[in-house]
Amino acid sequence: MAYDVAHIRSGFPSLESGWAQFDGPGGTQTPRVVGEAVASVLTGPLSNRGTIGVSEERAEAAVHGFRLAMADFANAHPRGIVHGRSATQLTYDFARHLSKGWGEGDEVIVTSLDHDSNIRPWVQAAERVGATVRWAEFDPSTGELPVEAVTSLIGERTRLVAVTAASNLIGTMPDVAAIASAAHAVGALVWVDGVHFSAHELPDLDALGADFLTCSPYKFLGPHCGVLVSRPELLETIAPDKLLPATDVVPERFEFGTLPYELLAGVTAAVDVLAGLAASGPDAAGSEATDAAHSRRERLQASYAALHEHEERLWLRLEAALAELPGVTLHSRADRRTPTLLLSFAGHEASVVTERLAAGRVLAPSSNFYALEASRRLGLGDAGGLRVGLAPYTDDDDIDRLVAGLAAALGTPVE
Repeated sequence: MAYDVAHIRSGFPSLESGWAQFDGPGGTQTPRVVGEAVASVLTGPLSNRGTIGVSEERAEAAVHGFRLAMADFANAHPRGIVHGRSATQLTYDFARHLSKGWGEGDEVIVTSLDHDSNIRPWVQAAERVGATVRWAEFDPSTGELPVEAVTSLIGERTRLVAVTAASNLIGTMPDVAAIASAAHAVGALVWVDGVHFSAHELPDLDALGADFLTCSPYKFLGPHCGVLVSRPELLETIAPDKLLPATDVVPERFEFGTLPYELLAGVTAAVDVLAGLAASGPDAAGSEATDAAHSRRERLQASYAALHEHEERLWLRLEAALAELPGVTLHSRADRRTPTLLLSFAGHEASVVTERLAAGRVLAPSSNFYALEASRRLGLGDAGGLRVGLAPYTDDDDIDRLVAGLAAALGTPVE
């Protein structure tokens, strides 16, 4: 199976702008077929879900297609797929739902490695009911979150452990399965932020040991929305506040208001693009001419394996080049991590380097990227650093332009 990056790039109209995009961790570029799927549903006959007439049937098909696609993506059951405005919104929603059963003396564990969306909702929910928040700290010198840093905090009063599957700031991938095993041993639930992880590792709800897994399709070529993945039987035990006439069926009882059918169709299209990355010819851009002998999950597995090889080659090239540039500190150091690099520069503000790169149409933003606790623990304060993230469409020319731009910004010519 081939990984034809040139063919893949041809499916992204935005890349015709001439910009080298390294902002994937904040949101990838969108393939043409995803935009077409959104437009087709939105502009075709469309009404609320039902079985009377083509407009109702199209809405129904969009919902079912979305749940099936995301179930294949996360190796889960379609009835365990919940749509939300964003991963942050879903986490806040479920923090309210779950904290109804907490009280004084109960404990919640969060980590300093996480995006704030997997910290603040739990901290605030615990404060409201008098529960205790316990903090697991990562090692800023290595970027690692040792399993023991979390498991040493788990006890009989632990109700929930919130942990990232991959840091959106420095890429660290903790051993979530080991953490989950310790949490489940005392009856605690495990909430996993899989937003950054899912762009580089194919998620598997059971393999991670997660009770809840969030992801954001716009981080892996889809439209702007969030998805929660869980087990239907677990969702059945959770009673959200909802409108009286609204259905009590899982997962719909967690989805407030009319669903954005067009975005759901876009998510399905994005999953199909990912499933076609490892194919040769036109399939590399996610066409419908897929291999019927293999399930979508199997094709996703093949695609992610090919994506790993592609990204690792570019990643090693980039890190070797960065090592030749004086005054560059790489804060992404964990043994297991995504191809996401956080940089700071001796004598240069990261934001200034970002501006200099942009002058050459290379986009590598600087911020704490909402991983505020992690940025502070790294000694970078609220300003953070410059983040470089690889994506399925990143190619060698992008890497060359980034390295040349960094060298010029730092006053070091590249030979």
